[in-house]
Amino acid sequence: MNIIWLGHGSFRIEIEDQVILVDPWVNDNPMLPSDQHAAAIKGATHILVTHGHTDHIDDVVQISKNTGAPVSGMYELAQHLHGLGAVEGEAFNMGGTIAIGDAVKASMVPASHSSTAGIDGKRHSMGSETGFILRGEGHTIYISGDTGLMADMAWIGDYYKPDIGILSAGGHYTMDMEMAAYAARTYFDFKTIIPCHYRTMPMLEQTAEALTNGVMPGTSVVEPQVMEAINL
Repeated sequence: MNIIWLGHGSFRIEIEDQVILVDPWVNDNPMLPSDQHAAAIKGATHILVTHGHTDHIDDVVQISKNTGAPVSGMYELAQHLHGLGAVEGEAFNMGGTIAIGDAVKASMVPASHSSTAGIDGKRHSMGSETGFILRGEGHTIYISGDTGLMADMAWIGDYYKPDIGILSAGGHYTMDMEMAAYAARTYFDFKTIIPCHYRTMPMLEQTAEALTNGVMPGTSVVEPQVMEAINL
């Protein structure tokens, strides 16, 4: 399995026979070089979206059209994107689980954030903000989505028992590195943590030092580099 950071909160996850893009933000993503755009989305088989903010969905419809990858996410958000021309995937909701290919499962879990999108110059609700549990190749990945620290992490960790955490941890818009470390040692038993939603802009944290220093011994914090595969 390869987990590839596209910068900010965007990922390419190559798992089983699938290439899953999570919140693929490409064109205005300051961390993703323009000469890497095509490689970032090449061969995509599915797109998962966590919430409706521009830095998570702006490129989703066009990427879906270009690759043929269906888009799945929170019911209202998925329906909105399908209505704009994205290939129809699953419009589902909290507690739901969908199949991605023959061997990957994605379950929707809560996040604590907000989820709106601009329509005709006004902001509209896109349903609840979400995270995902992704299972395949013997791993269980918790993709937090944009979130603050929340009590729901207790049951998510206990019920799904993820061994890999992809955690938004840049602060300002989401939990910061210290909060992510607290969540990891309090609610989860991760073997590997990959921070994201940081380094993109000055108000966000620029390193994961506080996360690395705050987790339990035996937990590996991997600071991702854009378009460099983390093989697990």
